Amino acid sequence: MAEKDLLTGEHFIHGDAACAEGGIAAGCRFFAGYPITPATEVAERMAARLPQVGGIFIQMEDEIASMAAILGASWGGVKSMTSTSGPGFSLMMENVGLGMMTETPCVVVDIQRAGPSTGLPTLVGQADVMQARWGSHGDYGCIALAPSSPQECFDYTVLAFNYSEIYRQPVFVLADEVVGHTTEKVVIPRREDLRIVARAEPQAPAHDYLPFDSAGPLPAPMAIAGAGYRVHVTGLTHDERGYPVITDVVQERNVRHLVDKIRKNADKIIRAEQIHLDDAEVVVVAYGCTARVARQAVEDLRRRGHRAGLLRLITLWPFPSQIVRRLATTVKAFIVPEINYGQMAYEVERTAGGGVEIVLMPLMGGSIHTPEEIEEAVGEYL
Repeated sequence: MAEKDLLTGEHFIHGDAACAEGGIAAGCRFFAGYPITPATEVAERMAARLPQVGGIFIQMEDEIASMAAILGASWGGVKSMTSTSGPGFSLMMENVGLGMMTETPCVVVDIQRAGPSTGLPTLVGQADVMQARWGSHGDYGCIALAPSSPQECFDYTVLAFNYSEIYRQPVFVLADEVVGHTTEKVVIPRREDLRIVARAEPQAPAHDYLPFDSAGPLPAPMAIAGAGYRVHVTGLTHDERGYPVITDVVQERNVRHLVDKIRKNADKIIRAEQIHLDDAEVVVVAYGCTARVARQAVEDLRRRGHRAGLLRLITLWPFPSQIVRRLATTVKAFIVPEINYGQMAYEVERTAGGGVEIVLMPLMGGSIHTPEEIEEAVGEYL
């Protein structure tokens, strides 16, 4: 690795480029992807930068192959990553399920645009939230991070790699077109100042190693294919060795492990920014570019003496249910502006448990909310 080519210091770059630099800083040395607006700049940056740090970039024939390639690279011992937007994200879903079942660490950056289908390729959307959580068939735990700035694109891509290594699964960075194409100052720390999780190596002798041992609170260390351990990787229901065992007993163990490794560690994963919530009467729940607008609205309301607050979602999944449940006992309403026709609003409604008003402020895509619109919605309950 050419350490001298790792960036540090202050840079004026957009969110897509910051995602790429976050991946490189986290140790990503393999990227497979296919061009798609508005995520192409992630791939372009990786195409230029990976050779400089001893990595490999491959443009695949489509997003299905891209997802398969990063899974294979990960089993070969390399931290790997891809990027896409809504239609490409849809194509990746079968192999996302494969990555979840085979517990393969990797990162998928999704720069969301307006859909469905090809929709508005160059304009913003936030409609991939439920696709990230439920897009592939079957049950598994999901981690998805939502940056609101280019700096957070860098920071949360690093965090996504750390989560992927700790919990051994694909992790999503759900940015959006506005954040991806916003250019701001991004501070890249020195490598020694970053928390980078290295892949744990198996300690057991090769003949005793169980790559899918689910007895502990976290997945077993992941052996590198070709490094002396027997490695069998399949999407079928499998035993601790990785060999197919098609029984309900083993399926029960497999799925409980895939879900519980996230569910039982949710308190270590969940991140949310809580602004003016101590005395808030009305709380805005927002993420991505919408959270930037919502923050302006809440601060304006506060300056006028109104008790408004903001819950900014950083981890969309796992969802910060406990925070919402607690707030639901004291506030009059949750206002949920999002650039879709209602996705995270329904999660707020579900976890609030009734007794408090949930107000969806939808946009179908292509534009963003204004502070004045959010202020007006909040004002209805103050």
